Amino acid sequence: MPEGDTILRTARTLDAALSGKMVRRFETVLPKLARVDDETPIAGRTIERVSAVGKHLLIGFSGALHLRTHMRMNGSWHIYRPGERWQRRREDMRIVIATDDYVAVAFNVPVAEFLDDRALERQQDLRQLGPDVLSSSFDAGEAIRRLRSRTGIEIANALLDQRAIAGIGNIWKSETLFACRINPFVNVESLSDDQIRCLIDKARKLLGRSATATTPNDLSVYSRTGKPCRRCRTPIVSRKQGFEARLTYWCPECQRGVG
Repeated sequence: MPEGDTILRTARTLDAALSGKMVRRFETVLPKLARVDDETPIAGRTIERVSAVGKHLLIGFSGALHLRTHMRMNGSWHIYRPGERWQRRREDMRIVIATDDYVAVAFNVPVAEFLDDRALERQQDLRQLGPDVLSSSFDAGEAIRRLRSRTGIEIANALLDQRAIAGIGNIWKSETLFACRINPFVNVESLSDDQIRCLIDKARKLLGRSATATTPNDLSVYSRTGKPCRRCRTPIVSRKQGFEARLTYWCPECQRGVG
């Protein structure tokens, strides 16, 4: 699943290409997007802004209209020049937004909806989001409070709860816990305030660095099962965790504790 850093990079790329441009063609295979409430076509509207909120991507159009998409596990947005060959199959296309200069294509996006200003404010998934770890207005105190309220929950699962803190996914969950030397399987209430603050600070730094990186990230534990820890040379281990059985990676020496 794309994490907050990937969504932010995507939003920045789309915003640079599309913001201020008029939509010349809008195409979709999703019945929910076939019409908008005010019956004004998407073609002819101006794209005002593309932004990221946690793992959600928002495209704002003139006429107080917004397109919200969520990538889930396999969705992605691509940007092409007109006539350029797509890197994905035509049957994977869900949305096309074409301007004179660029064509933005959403592939395999499972969640997409049009919202006006009022509906955007009321949208439940967005309203329930915790502080966005990549937002310039990030509220660390609120993030601490929300994480602290997840009593009885293993810290790795709490970090994935977008209602506690938004933007962290499976990669940065494992990497953040390793950076703070915290075992993924200890419950939230067993952690000190300093440990909670470490997790929040490290998550912000790791995702922020990744959001602007031009080369692949040099990961410490994620997807490195059996390879030596970069700190102590102990083999990295992994295990399924949580309701969705997401793989967690950690160093059993550097991250000692319950589990």
